[in-house]
Amino acid sequence: MISAVVLLSCVVTVTAAFDVTAVPFDEGFSHLFGNDNLVRSSDGRTARLTLNRYSGSGFVANDMYHHGFFSASIKLPSDYTAGVVVAFYTSNGDLFEKTHDELDFEFLGNVRGKDWRIQTNVYGNGSTSRGREERYVLPFDPTAEAHRYSILWTSHHIIFYVDDTPVREVVRSDAMGGDYPSKPMSVYATIWDGSTWATGNGKYKVNYKYEPFVSDFSDLVLRGCRADPIQQVDSAAARRCAEANDELLAADFALMTPKKRAAMRRFRERYMAYSFCYDTNRYPVAFPDCDIIPSEQSRFYEWGQSKDSRERRRSRRQSRKARAGDPKRVSSI
Repeated sequence: MISAVVLLSCVVTVTAAFDVTAVPFDEGFSHLFGNDNLVRSSDGRTARLTLNRYSGSGFVANDMYHHGFFSASIKLPSDYTAGVVVAFYTSNGDLFEKTHDELDFEFLGNVRGKDWRIQTNVYGNGSTSRGREERYVLPFDPTAEAHRYSILWTSHHIIFYVDDTPVREVVRSDAMGGDYPSKPMSVYATIWDGSTWATGNGKYKVNYKYEPFVSDFSDLVLRGCRADPIQQVDSAAARRCAEANDELLAADFALMTPKKRAAMRRFRERYMAYSFCYDTNRYPVAFPDCDIIPSEQSRFYEWGQSKDSRERRRSRRQSRKARAGDPKRVSSI
């Protein structure tokens, strides 16, 4: 039986961006799948996940949480990574197959020379057919060193962070109805073969010539109220989880200051490549909870893809054509 407990208290490190503490792997997590493709460091601070032709790998939190702040420093695989998916997420899909909740960071690999992309997903009560997906490129190379990715989930709002920059906020509203995640969830980290969809809608698949694909996870944070989604919650447990939620809402990572909002707006203007709110091909009528921002909307096509991303591709194509037609370049080949 799992009692409601506010925090995992075993301290390993204090993260730089926020006033939170990390937990040792063995105190907070367990091996999920992948046999020897999960390797823990001797000091318990780092877990390495590997994908090869035999298997991916993953780990899962030992407990489920009703609201929380979950974070990891992640270093992604380099070189040719088309079809590779690394994920850091919360879910209760193993218990609620048709009505599950989920909050995702999905990292989507690419062909050599192309950027990794990040996708965030918000699903509540089995709302996968009403996906609230967004996709971004990054202002740094996520394979050169680890960067911190964090998910805040409270009764009031959800915030996705890249390092200390909020990149997405979802505020709970009556318009979302049951689509707002509401049941206790576990925290997962995985690497797996997403050849059927991850890169170019399946055009580019995992090439195991470049295996193994390795991703490192460190500075793991589990801050929230531990809860059993099956066990009937008594009044004392409910009160403890309500207090834990209030503590989350008062923490620095939950406060959206004007400075944070400005940083989020700059990130989204520069790096957001897809938004469900502007995908009129998939959703002819925008979701009632969408906050349509004209400056964002003007950058997207009817299927929600950023015009800027097309312009970058066009510019690169034209640049390549120009170089190919350069007499000096041709003569040197």
